[in-house]
Amino acid sequence: MPKRLSNGAYNSPARRYKKRGISMRIAVTALALVSGLLCSLPAQAQSTYPDRAIHVLVGFPPGSGADILARYFSRKLSEVAGKPVIVENKPGATSNIAVGLAAKAKPDGYTVLYSANSNMAGNRFLFKDLPFDTVKDFIPVAQLSETTFITVVAPGSPLKTVADLTAALKANPKAKFAFTNQIGLLSTEVYKAAGGITAVAVNYRTAADALPDVQTGTVDFMIIDGTFGMGQIKAGRIKPLAVTTAARLPSLPDVPTMQQAGIADYDYASWWAAWLPKGAPPEVVAKLEGWFLHITALPETREFLAATAGTPLKGGSEATRARQLAEIEKWASAVKIAGIVPQ
Repeated sequence: MPKRLSNGAYNSPARRYKKRGISMRIAVTALALVSGLLCSLPAQAQSTYPDRAIHVLVGFPPGSGADILARYFSRKLSEVAGKPVIVENKPGATSNIAVGLAAKAKPDGYTVLYSANSNMAGNRFLFKDLPFDTVKDFIPVAQLSETTFITVVAPGSPLKTVADLTAALKANPKAKFAFTNQIGLLSTEVYKAAGGITAVAVNYRTAADALPDVQTGTVDFMIIDGTFGMGQIKAGRIKPLAVTTAARLPSLPDVPTMQQAGIADYDYASWWAAWLPKGAPPEVVAKLEGWFLHITALPETREFLAATAGTPLKGGSEATRARQLAEIEKWASAVKIAGIVPQ
């Protein structure tokens, strides 16, 4: 017998089932709404990035080869991302200042580090107590470009080959060489070790600062970053003797490699990549990775880099990490050969 309610109605099974059905429909609808909201959150986070300016950290001053590269890639990134990309030059401590700032930055995708293999692989062998780990504290995004270095002397120098340079350096106990970055230093020290040469290192803030002393012969030679050096070579301000990579540079077809000049197994270049602090959202990493892969595939990028002794690279996050780890092994061996002691 249905139970009579206080309002005179009967609480029949049909009535109870109807109420229960309404409650169940409400619950199912609410659950569907919540589930849809939760599922849409990653997509919404991805679709809204970036919603403001992206800041790029570079460990070298304005006008340097690194700065030239950073400004090109930042301009192209701004075009595809639809937001301003601001380059912040943080020179000092061979880029360790910039790398340290990036490591501590909020991992939201709005602080991007442009850094080379010399920093992300080499600095662990050049400095004793770095406050960051370039493997554990960073997520690789994509490779950008590779830059050939060039062994150069004064434009009026009688030296024509690396063999001439080696002989001149051996005859000069007061010989000096210029460098501005880790690749320049390491490649020179390996050359010195291979040639049995003694020469004093002179550290300059930028290649532009070193140029007058190379031109006048105040320093005997320099292995210079091709991004800056190519323009000076074309203008006749410095004379190239060899390139540091295993293959000749298409823009300097008559200039031999250091291997062809007699330095066995010699192959050094600076390759650049974009990095984010650890903890960056995977969807942001993926979006930036796609944009950079698009930029490096542009004919405009190839043309720009060809004029600065560079070539575009094609490698996303996983490929960049693999190359970084291989580079760490290469630096460990080269530093040992060169006899470089961490400072």
